[in-house]
Amino acid sequence: MSELVPGGNMPLPGGAVTVRVPGPFDVSALITDDGGTVGSDADFVFYNQPSAPGARLDGDTLTVDPRRLRPGATRVTVVVSPADPATSLDRLPSPTLQVSAAGGRDLARFAPPRPQQETVLLLVEIYRRGGAWKLRALGQGYADGLAGLARDFGVDVVDDAAVAAPHAHLPGAQPARAPASPAPPAPTGRPVVVPTPTLVDLHPSGPAPAADPDGFLTLVNSVRAGAGVPPVFLDTRLVSAARAHASAMAAAGRLGVEGADGVSVYQRLTATGYAYLTVGEHLVSGPRTPADFIDYCLGDEQASRTLCDPAYTHAGLAHVGDGRRGDLYWTALWARPFTPGDLARTAAEVVDLTNRERARAGLPPLTADAVLTTAAQAHSADMVARAFYAHTSPDGSEPWDRAAAAGARRRSIGENIACGQRSPAEVVEGWMNSPGHRANILKPDFTHIGIGLAGGGAAGTYWTQLFGA
Repeated sequence: MSELVPGGNMPLPGGAVTVRVPGPFDVSALITDDGGTVGSDADFVFYNQPSAPGARLDGDTLTVDPRRLRPGATRVTVVVSPADPATSLDRLPSPTLQVSAAGGRDLARFAPPRPQQETVLLLVEIYRRGGAWKLRALGQGYADGLAGLARDFGVDVVDDAAVAAPHAHLPGAQPARAPASPAPPAPTGRPVVVPTPTLVDLHPSGPAPAADPDGFLTLVNSVRAGAGVPPVFLDTRLVSAARAHASAMAAAGRLGVEGADGVSVYQRLTATGYAYLTVGEHLVSGPRTPADFIDYCLGDEQASRTLCDPAYTHAGLAHVGDGRRGDLYWTALWARPFTPGDLARTAAEVVDLTNRERARAGLPPLTADAVLTTAAQAHSADMVARAFYAHTSPDGSEPWDRAAAAGARRRSIGENIACGQRSPAEVVEGWMNSPGHRANILKPDFTHIGIGLAGGGAAGTYWTQLFGA
């Protein structure tokens, strides 16, 4: 039996395989094509819609027969979420996935890094490569709930809770859609299929937007409107993380990304269950009111850019007095939630910027490679999960080892890593300003590339660029 690690893959035998995740979890599956989207809502398999061609869910066990999947299906992504939607994964035992062949023969086991406060965990994908089927371990946390995940895969989701409480779902993350027909009650708060055959109804699992007693949101969005950028929405998780960090700074009597407790502002945000794609922060002492705080930000070029950055969709603000001199320490957080779609678009932008640099040097473009992408993403996630920053993992694996474990068969491998940058443009510029990283980007022999990025570590976002020839 194989013990899988994030990014690792293995061939599957012919016929059906079963995937089981015991414990207080709901198992779900999304059946997609090469583009990563479902063909219809019938491709979403969960306990209230437990079967589709080639896939059947029975309690904690999913059976997949790749030969019987619908025409055009090339991938089955298996996910878990808490059976109680009010519970985050970090409050439950770590999920362990077991894979078996027909007849019960054990094939593999996958115990991903322990989730934090994510609400959904992408465990594995069963995918077709050429004429063969394989299984790849993922272990990717997702904070926007099962509804957000389903939407990102192309499932048409309505939120009947939003009819009674329009702001129950975070408007900046995934806008709720009004149901085409009244949805039946869902006493458990878990997904149900509504009478309209093309709609799946899932209740949001994320917290409600934060209250704004000081008028901070009105001030911010007025400035953003004047700059021609969309508004942001207050989020209780960002407010909670901002308050915790402001308290840490006040206790230490100094400003800093890392508090005296050794925890960074980015780690405080991730600990609330908000998985971000990109994040920015303002750490300030002195202002007495939110209006003073906004004025301070507008007086600084970099701070003003952050306040008006269109990439951010959510915000949170808090201030705490130091109790000694009466100084106020402020933390403002700005973020965009992680979604698979935004992850893919961000990675594609890094590839595009990299290829522009190669074009300036008269070199051919690199081709995005799915296997290298898997290995790069796994390394970024691993650096966050195990709190290290290096080409060599704590287990001793090197870039070529990780590429091979993901299924790459390239004769030459190179890797660039970075941490703390907030955008594709910033990270590529940083690499190009470093001779060693620049040499990898402009190496004529390289033909393929994979990009990974993960947020939540001590330095914010961790980036990986994996090259192959």
